[in-house]
Amino acid sequence: MKSFVKTITAATAAVAMLVSVSVSAMSSKDIVDTAASAGSFKTLVAAVKAAGLVGTLKGTGPFTVFAPTDEAFAKLPKGTLENLLKPENKAKLAAILTYHVIPGKVMAADISGKMLEVATVQGSNISVNATHGVKINNASVVKADVGASNGVIHAIDTVIFSPKK
Repeated sequence: MKSFVKTITAATAAVAMLVSVSVSAMSSKDIVDTAASAGSFKTLVAAVKAAGLVGTLKGTGPFTVFAPTDEAFAKLPKGTLENLLKPENKAKLAAILTYHVIPGKVMAADISGKMLEVATVQGSNISVNATHGVKINNASVVKADVGASNGVIHAIDTVIFSPKK
């Protein structure tokens, strides 16, 4: 009987530990606050604010955001970002940013080994190739599965643009 009680006690402790780990792995911050606190998405957060998308990305979601890092924005041709951040280009900036967002929460394990075409919030499709690493169009995912309370962020190394219509 004593060994049975010890086994039950050990099992209960293990379950409690697993529950606390999984709860702590979930973020209490939404996508915008998670990106802002990460330190590598300052340009993206400024662009989200300029495009008027803060309320949307703080919404219930869930969303999957392919988030260009500050280095990704730095690779744009000189003057491109400054031009996009002008108030008169708000709609164009919003279209570019929503091309980086898909509805739902898609973790890296969900797409591992697959090649997909996925509709973005903007309306155009992106190509996802997860057969060797993960590519989103011509961008590589450099950090996956950054959890947020309303979705997930995958950091990418290039700003992606929808095909011209």
